[in-house]
Amino acid sequence: MLTDTIFARASGAGQAAVAVLRLSGPGTAAAVARLGGTLPAARRASLRRLHDPDTAEVLDQALVLWFPGPGSYTGEDAAELHLHGGNAVVTAVSDALSRLGCRPAEPGEFTRRAFLHGRMDLTQAEAIADLIAAETTAQRRQALRQADGALARLYGGWTERLTRILAQQEAAIEFEMDDLPTDVADRAREAAAALAREISAHLDDGRRGERLREGLSIAILGAPNAGKSSLLNALAGRDAAIVSPIAGTTRDIVECRMVLGGVPAVIADTAGLRASTDAIEQEGVRRALRRAEEADILITAFAADTTPDAETLAQFRQAPGAIIVATKCDLAAPPALDAPGRVIPTSARTGEGLDALRQALTREAARHAGLGDAPALTRSRHRSALAEAVEQLGLARAAPLPELAAEGYRAALLALGRVTGRVDVERILDSIFRDFCIGK
Repeated sequence: MLTDTIFARASGAGQAAVAVLRLSGPGTAAAVARLGGTLPAARRASLRRLHDPDTAEVLDQALVLWFPGPGSYTGEDAAELHLHGGNAVVTAVSDALSRLGCRPAEPGEFTRRAFLHGRMDLTQAEAIADLIAAETTAQRRQALRQADGALARLYGGWTERLTRILAQQEAAIEFEMDDLPTDVADRAREAAAALAREISAHLDDGRRGERLREGLSIAILGAPNAGKSSLLNALAGRDAAIVSPIAGTTRDIVECRMVLGGVPAVIADTAGLRASTDAIEQEGVRRALRRAEEADILITAFAADTTPDAETLAQFRQAPGAIIVATKCDLAAPPALDAPGRVIPTSARTGEGLDALRQALTREAARHAGLGDAPALTRSRHRSALAEAVEQLGLARAAPLPELAAEGYRAALLALGRVTGRVDVERILDSIFRDFCIGK
């Protein structure tokens, strides 16, 4: 039995009605046959008594599925043992597998093997991790779309085009005296410019994929006693922040997680904005302003029973995209304001306006996350590599020598390859000889 056959419990730790042990590796068929007596038909659930390989004791009556490679998740021979979920059963079968030469899988090793065997690229492997970690509907949809190859197809198409560009440039250098078109290098330069524009447009997406994956940031800003903490508690549906009539009660940032139309978000109550000689309150105001600058969505709140102060009016002017909320509307009607945008009247006590505020937040969340748009970047790793590819394409087009242009195209191709994990030099050579028919 080869020692690189791995197994892992797919259903996680703890007691469950059914536990699934997955195996993958060249020794899988032998291990399954030893435990179950015979190897079942491929991709058909078969009932088997699993026996201890040393004592022949029955360990469990289980459903066994056999997936011969390369048509399995990992690309290797693989199997699933659907066991009764008791810890004693799982432990006994796991111990038997260890004695048969199998070893427990490392974290992510099944997906790593799938990548190494060409079953998926790195963007799809990352999508599997995102799917496991998804907490909302929108996160699940984005991860499934990426796992289905949306990004892989997009980046794969760019890689094919860049491979052809590099092949044209290399051919123009290596076979200058052969019977080649005279404008090969010029065509490569034009194609590189078009590709750079497409990648740049893809990068200019407002980081919507990363926002959806990591969650949006929402900040509530306003004067002391503007009802910010009560507003946070009303939106959260629980007492997340301390509410007090004493001005300056909130000094640090109080956060609460929520979901807006399938988009995860963290909403933050901040310290009231006012001039103060108290060092702690000054620090709270500084943190509040910084949080407001970093927020994806800003809520500017003021109390309906009090005329907005200068700091609040300044916020209206400085943040024209903010959602303006009048609180405490059960005490007074909100005053008319010269504010950019509609004021949403609310009352944490009666619930007035909270649905309208949630709808406004949901619309903003959907806009920032770009739901329903083209495949989005989901990681800073992708963004960095694609930005480098655009930079290298620009350097290649401006290169004074054809050899330097080829080096730029090659560097751009390597940058694209870092996103998907696939860089194949042989494909460049194939493209040269196929497209230009050199060596007939």
